[in-house]
Amino acid sequence: MRLWRLARLRESCILYIKRPSRPPFFPGGAPPMSDAHRDDDHDHDESRDLPVPVTVPPAGRPPAREPGGGGLVRYDPLRAYMAEVARHPVLSREEEHALAVRFHETGDVDAAYRLVASNLRLVVKIAHEYRRTAFQLLDLVQEGNLGLMQAVKKYDPWKGVKLSSYAAWWIRAYIIRFVMENWRMVKLGTTQAQRKLFFNLGKEREKLLARGIDPTPRLLAKNLQVEEGEVEEMAARMAGDDVSLDAPLSSGDEGSRQTHLDRVTTAHAPAADDRIADEQLRRIFREKLEIFARTITDEKERFIFEKRLLPREGEPPLTLQEVGDRFKLTRERARQIEAKLTARLRDFLKAEIPDFELLGPPET
Repeated sequence: MRLWRLARLRESCILYIKRPSRPPFFPGGAPPMSDAHRDDDHDHDESRDLPVPVTVPPAGRPPAREPGGGGLVRYDPLRAYMAEVARHPVLSREEEHALAVRFHETGDVDAAYRLVASNLRLVVKIAHEYRRTAFQLLDLVQEGNLGLMQAVKKYDPWKGVKLSSYAAWWIRAYIIRFVMENWRMVKLGTTQAQRKLFFNLGKEREKLLARGIDPTPRLLAKNLQVEEGEVEEMAARMAGDDVSLDAPLSSGDEGSRQTHLDRVTTAHAPAADDRIADEQLRRIFREKLEIFARTITDEKERFIFEKRLLPREGEPPLTLQEVGDRFKLTRERARQIEAKLTARLRDFLKAEIPDFELLGPPET
């Protein structure tokens, strides 16, 4: 079983190292591999002081039994995973640099596998920081492992930065992206400002309440450096649950099949009398336009009326240049004929339809 799991981890590492990358969201906005993370500023390796979250039984010891029950202890996937991780020793600084140089120069997958396996403890430590979310810890660890593989793929051993310091940015970025994409059915953090509000809005509100200050949207927007409208929108979206538009309005009334979508459509639909009035007005216009079309005797005017002013449904209106090419006219002459025809049509509709000028936009 252990050999199979190690083989699967090595296979995943090989496939991921060869896969093209896409940049995720980095928390805090600071780019990795910057001068702020060099060894002369801090020489602390996060992977070496990791507090192991579970107790790993020694290899070869049978599983513990429940006191007085005689049955086996329930299988713990996290404990089993940590038992596999503990089998990979932490590399020294010299070994890590040598493996990173070998992978950077030759693309040796075995070197990349050892770099990934030796830093799996760091992924578990960072994943524990987000354990209060509504996700299983192993799901967060899985996403963090993808970030670790991406970090190994992008790592430059000559920048003077430890792999653990550099990989921490990628691990957190992948975990944060996973949390935001799967928090709701509808994504919440699609912009930089929304991502900032997703993680900091609740903290900032609690901080102001602890100081006795009313956390108004304007004050929250000022402290978080975002727009006030974005604060109100994010607060409303995080406060309510996702509701399907196809869900019935009342589960107790079996005879009613009205859904939320029906109510939304009804609320925005025009009144029945308005719909009838619009349909009658369209019918009157069609009749009057057919009567006006029969009064047109000039071939050029009829062509402009049928092909430019009122083309068939689905056909784009012709341009003045196309009308001029059809009758060997200039574009200006075609425009003059169209203006004359439009004026006649307006006068005809004014005479046939009462209050015609009130139906359209005002003339400029």
